[in-house]
Amino acid sequence: MVAEPRESSGAAPLDAYSRVVSSVARELTPRVASLRVRQRGREGSGSAVAFTADGFLLTNAHVVGDAREGTASFDDGTTTSFRVVGTDPLSDLAVVRADSATPAPAVLGDSDGLVVGQLVVAVGNPLGLAGSVTAGVVSALGRSLPARSGIAMRVIEDVIQTDAALNPGNSGGALADAHSRVIGINTAVAGVGLGLAVPINSTTRRIIGALMHDGRVRRAFLGLVTNPAPVPATLRERTGQHEALRVAEVVPGSPADRAGLRRGDLVLTAAGMPVKEAQGLQRLMFAEAIGRPLQITVLRNGAMVDVIAEPVELTTEPR
Repeated sequence: MVAEPRESSGAAPLDAYSRVVSSVARELTPRVASLRVRQRGREGSGSAVAFTADGFLLTNAHVVGDAREGTASFDDGTTTSFRVVGTDPLSDLAVVRADSATPAPAVLGDSDGLVVGQLVVAVGNPLGLAGSVTAGVVSALGRSLPARSGIAMRVIEDVIQTDAALNPGNSGGALADAHSRVIGINTAVAGVGLGLAVPINSTTRRIIGALMHDGRVRRAFLGLVTNPAPVPATLRERTGQHEALRVAEVVPGSPADRAGLRRGDLVLTAAGMPVKEAQGLQRLMFAEAIGRPLQITVLRNGAMVDVIAEPVELTTEPR
């Protein structure tokens, strides 16, 4: 009697890995389009993710640039024209809408649940190669990516770093988890084996909603540059808050400056809520905060200090 060959010890994990990646590819490839746009006399390309049943697609602001229209091609060979609904260079997100039917939408997930080492799959159209799929892991979380619009500068917070291979043309494509949920929009190639994606979370969902509804994002401006910092042990025991934001710079003449905030202050709360990372402050800086008093509590020279700031609307163009 001949014994049947046993699988090698590495076969089962490899098979499981392959099944996950192929499942995500099968689910998302039909829902990721290849975009073509023409701006300033030159043709550009990228990717976009269908995320509603009525033709809205999500991509990067730098993919569409200042174009107002373009064409989208899907994996099944269908092509449709689209119009740009809105762009937000300060988050590097844009929404476009197809002029004809698109595939069933992808499911948007939540990047806040990601952990370092987690499997992720990138689906896009790098170098003009439609429907390309690469896989890797989350290399790091909480990265920052500078963004500019006119004279306005902002830092895109909680950017996802992955080692899934990305190339030009992947921008605007999907970064998905093992359940085919889109948890990021691929935005940059930072080096060999180093890709970055704009996260899908509560803040970016608000941005996407504003782009769909208004075509732009109105932001409040406070005038602080901050860095994460630990809360002193004695205060940590009393409040339960472990992280806060250290003020690295106060923009002269800004609402923060007028309110009396200073470099070195440790920002503990804003609007009565603990501030543990820059996103916690930035998620407050939307249209409803413009012109309204905002209470901020800081730790200064060992004492708790309350200040009231009144954010103004962020201006992205020179006056």
